[in-house]
Order: sequence, then structure tokens, then C-alpha cells
Amino acid sequence: MEVTHQKRRTFVVLVALTFFAVLVLVNVPRSVNTETKPSLENTSSVNSPAIDALKTLQIKGRAPKTDYARDKFGADWSSTEGCDTRNIILNRDLENVMVGDSCSVISGTLNDPYTGKIISFVRGKTTSGDVQIDHVVALSDAWQKGAQQFTQAQRVKLANDPLELLAVDGKANMEKSGSDAASWLPPNKPFRCQYVARQVAVKQKYGLWVTQPEYDAINNILQNCPNQMLPSP
Repeated sequence: MEVTHQKRRTFVVLVALTFFAVLVLVNVPRSVNTETKPSLENTSSVNSPAIDALKTLQIKGRAPKTDYARDKFGADWSSTEGCDTRNIILNRDLENVMVGDSCSVISGTLNDPYTGKIISFVRGKTTSGDVQIDHVVALSDAWQKGAQQFTQAQRVKLANDPLELLAVDGKANMEKSGSDAASWLPPNKPFRCQYVARQVAVKQKYGLWVTQPEYDAINNILQNCPNQMLPSP
């Protein structure tokens, strides 16, 4: 009886050891099967007309702001067929527009691209500033990235180009000031793709350059909108 009992104990131990060994083998990670591969989402490069245009821009450092002044781009808005540029852009960007004498926009409604707010515009000393015309590529930024080499006529053309201009919320325009895409973006995130694409279009048209941080900021945004087109001239 003692021998039989000993054999049974030996058999039980062997079975337990065999079961444990199987568990260990099953749970040992195999390098072939568990290797972490980078996702295609993180490694793919998005191509779009806006990104293609961005790649054509020179990347250089920001030049000094020395001698910059607003009147380097014209003391005031230019006039086309008796209508100044500000009122032309208001007429283009506002809805339900009422126009008075000399092409002056008296009132209208702006669906502000920078904030997403609906702004009721009424012409007046205390209300006209609620809607301002933004130079999408700030003029001081343009000055430091190539425009100081322009002729006066070329700078005036840039400052009055409809491609460069948007009617926007006055406060947002003031906050932006002379910033580029590396230091300011519209609070309305759905508009950011269009915003930077317009900056690229302006800089490509006028041969202005971008800094490396600016290039990176624009590229990062455009990666999220792979079909982004450049705005029409």
C-alpha cells in the first residue's frame, strides 16, 4: 500500500508540473507576434493643394521690424471705381447688406470666421469697429518676411488684395495684431484649415517666406484637413 500511495503522489506532482509548464509557454510573449508597429495614421504624409503650396515657400528667419510703419503699405485703403477696399470687403463678406452713398456699407450681418459669432454690423462712430478688415498675413509679418524689399506700389497692392482680406470680429483682429500662425490662430477651430491655407496662398502669391515654427504650425493644422484647397484669388 505504501508503494502505491507513493506512486500516486508522484503522478499528481508530474501532472501539476506539466500543467504549469504549459501555462508558462502559452503566456510567454513572442517577439514575432507581439511587436508593436507604428500606425499608418501616425506615419502617413497627407498631401493636399494647400500642403503642396506650403512646401514651395522658403523657410528663413524673421528679419528685423526696423522702419516698419502701416503707411509703408499705403496711408489708407485704395479705391476701385469709387469704392474703397474696406467697403468692398464688407459687401463681399456680410449678408443682408445695405449700401448707402459712395459704396458705404450701412449695415449687415457677419458670420464671423474667427470666433464663430454672428455680429450685427451697423455703421457708426461707436459701432463700425465691431467688424474690422483683417490682413490675414499681418502687414508687420509681411514686412519682416520679404515685403520690405517690395516697392511701395507692390506693398499697396498686397494690402488691398481681396485674397489677403477678411471681415472679422474687431476684438479678435486686435488680439491677433501682427502674429503669424505660430503665435495666433482663430479661436474658431473649424476655420483654422481655411485660415492657414489663405496665409499660404498670400505668401506664395507675393513670394513671402515663413519661419520654421510658422511652417510647422501650418503643416500640423493642414495634416487634419487633407483635401484643403487654396482660396480662389
